[in-house]
Amino acid sequence: MANRDLQRFSSHLSCQGLTGLTLEHLPKDDSLGRVRLYRKGADIWRPDDRADRIYFLRRGQIVVMSGDSEGNEVIMQVIEKGEPFGELCFCSQEKGLRHTTARAVVESEILEIKHRDFVSYLQQHTDALVNFTFTLCERLSEMSLRVGVLAHRGAEERLGRLLLQLAAPPGQQHTEGTNQVTLHVGHEELAKMAAMNRSHVSVTMGKLRRRGLVRYERNRPLVVDVPGLTAYLTDS
Repeated sequence: MANRDLQRFSSHLSCQGLTGLTLEHLPKDDSLGRVRLYRKGADIWRPDDRADRIYFLRRGQIVVMSGDSEGNEVIMQVIEKGEPFGELCFCSQEKGLRHTTARAVVESEILEIKHRDFVSYLQQHTDALVNFTFTLCERLSEMSLRVGVLAHRGAEERLGRLLLQLAAPPGQQHTEGTNQVTLHVGHEELAKMAAMNRSHVSVTMGKLRRRGLVRYERNRPLVVDVPGLTAYLTDS
């Protein structure tokens, strides 16, 4: 690791000086992997597939889900353009399996990189290694928050905490002028993220809307009153 990277960590500078790894940090000619196209609803991997490669989303949207024997699915991650996913291949043993499902929400274009090729690239590019380390920290923080959300039994508490997590991703803070946060997510997606059924989410969202904590209409994005919802959950 370069001296400047060691100094960055040893001096405990704010993490705001770091950024996550994205497509922008990879070769522009896609020589590191191969580009693949997935239609809407197609699976990039399934639970029994080997965890032997990492992916970067070039366009579209991907969800990573966990399911049970009854077919109920919980959305663990929503991947947007430029972001990596499937990074847990670095935590699995040889011939380790995914145990999750990655699915294209819309038609999506993906850069697929074999594990060994990606490791070799990180060894030769320390800046990319630092960025990738920060990405892993962000993902760990996201998963910790999601576990905290699912630990709440009350519908308003669980759904409210989920909305706050979506409105303030790890590494970002709300500042003046961003108290009203717009989320492009529907009740069906919220139900899968919160491990609730769709009708329960609709009823709970209706309660939050009557309290003025969220705003939404058909074919319009959801707007969350972050300080208002935070205060309501704290008082509750």
